[in-house]
Amino acid sequence: MSLTAFVSQRVVFADGVRAACVLVSGGKIVAIAEESPSGATVVDCGADALLPGLVDTHVHLNEPGRTEWEGFATGTQAAAAGGVTTIVDMPLNCLPETTNVAALDWKRAAAAGQCRVDWRAWGGAVGSGGHGNSGELEALARAGVPGYKCFLIYPGCDGFGLIDEAELRRAMPVIARTGLPLLVHAELAGPCEAAAAGLGDADLRAYSTYLASRPDAAELQAIEKMIRLCREFGCHVHIVHLASGKALPMLQAAKAEGLKLTVETCPHYLYFAAEEIRDGETLKKCAPPIRSAANRERLWQGLREGTIDLVASDHSPCPAAMKCVGGSFRDAWGGIASLSLGLPVMWTGAVTHGFGLEHVARWMAAEPARLAKLEGRKGRIAAGYDADLVVFSPEETWTVTDSDLWFRHPVSPYTGERLRGRVKRTFLRGAAVFEDGAMIGDAAGREVRV
Repeated sequence: MSLTAFVSQRVVFADGVRAACVLVSGGKIVAIAEESPSGATVVDCGADALLPGLVDTHVHLNEPGRTEWEGFATGTQAAAAGGVTTIVDMPLNCLPETTNVAALDWKRAAAAGQCRVDWRAWGGAVGSGGHGNSGELEALARAGVPGYKCFLIYPGCDGFGLIDEAELRRAMPVIARTGLPLLVHAELAGPCEAAAAGLGDADLRAYSTYLASRPDAAELQAIEKMIRLCREFGCHVHIVHLASGKALPMLQAAKAEGLKLTVETCPHYLYFAAEEIRDGETLKKCAPPIRSAANRERLWQGLREGTIDLVASDHSPCPAAMKCVGGSFRDAWGGIASLSLGLPVMWTGAVTHGFGLEHVARWMAAEPARLAKLEGRKGRIAAGYDADLVVFSPEETWTVTDSDLWFRHPVSPYTGERLRGRVKRTFLRGAAVFEDGAMIGDAAGREVRV
């Protein structure tokens, strides 16, 4: 079997960055060496860094059912362009929602032959006026989902019901038996409704109005509830897209207690700040909302201290018209499209906060792989792992244009931003899928079954 040697002066390992030769055969990393052996095909990365392929555990691809928003073909090519070699697709915004095995099978059929990178699919844990899908959860686990997503607030799609405490009490013992995580959109409706009622005739184009309508209290009360239920049922709870730094002390205390609790945040919460968002700049609408610059710094500190485990994109695209650019934040779709840009966005911020590439690789590759039950196969440069590799130029600075986005609709708040670091090449199981601004080869991504 042929041997390929990936050589770089900056190979990013879990314990640091150093010169090395990564030997690949049959799609796997077979060894780490100091130099390439004779007869090997050499991929010389020169001065560029070699990172593990990123694992993005929070991606909305929307297919089947809303492929006009995004689909497997366009979403996974955006992933490849961003150095993401494995995505885990969320169970809503697609139709039907992935809340039973039949819907999972439809998703698998839709993905066949279209994917540029590897993928998995989360299942959904939903409520419906007291009649949720707790009876479907174990079957979904047997069918191969790595965990379940739920909402404690209306998610914006009628077919994916929010789950109340009574329904959580039915679902969480089942999920605990599977050993899989419950991913929670942690906002409660009560604080949001109370805040919105107090806004009166406030300007709906003003970001300050939207921010006030989704207060920190909505996150804090939801997270407090999930910590309590995590303690009671022993179910692994994962808080998705943490936006409020005010929640960090209680999360830190819960982790110190030994609860099965993990936390993610997103690049947009670490890059943008509420004070910088202009009226009508609805491309930056998401839920929970982007909060203050001081809050942003608290999130970076949460990463430093390890309270926040990982960073995922929450890539949530839609057709341009749905973002109501220049109009009302109330009417705009609440999602940020960023799948091709996460690595340079994070590196831009990481450099200014004193972090290295090994930290970014942990947040965006190793820890997401652990969450998605892919540890030992994805997320690290080590013998036995899939040869998913990214050639990254850390010093290059560049300005984002629409041609850099790669997803279906070139609609992103990052267009025009000046970023540091650029993905030059992406390899999936040792084969190039993206190189120097172009897709390479056929759509060879596949569902990762474990």
